[in-house]
Amino acid sequence: MSKPDRFRIADRAISPVIGKSMEATLVVLYIGLVTTALYGGAVPEYRAEAGSEVAERTLADAATDIEAAVPPEAVGATVTREIELPATIAGEAYRVHADGNRLVIDHPNPAIDETVPLVLPERIVSVSGTWQSGEDAQVIVATTDGGLEVRLA
Repeated sequence: MSKPDRFRIADRAISPVIGKSMEATLVVLYIGLVTTALYGGAVPEYRAEAGSEVAERTLADAATDIEAAVPPEAVGATVTREIELPATIAGEAYRVHADGNRLVIDHPNPAIDETVPLVLPERIVSVSGTWQSGEDAQVIVATTDGGLEVRLA
């Protein structure tokens, strides 16, 4: 075997290795591009939209529980009711507070903030208080001199 033939055989052995290396590089680049596209745009947008839906449903359920806690015409009544809240929304803690006759969710992601009105009888004189996610939540409806007071505790 002459010297030039020996080099040609060695050159041919390198070409499959280089080809497979290039294929692996292209696959890694493709996976990186797809992952970046999903986590950079589609996944956070979906997570915020899903979080907004959960926040809206949470407030609607809490508002229904508050409205149901108001007793019929009574003197000296106090009602306490446990409220179930999800520990997190979109993976983060949040706060629910009363704002006049509305419930409001304050979330670190502003796209998830929601508000729902409370439909309460006129004998309710005030709605106040705050619930923190992950803690026990109660609504207390108590009789005062002017009427009934609703407190989130």
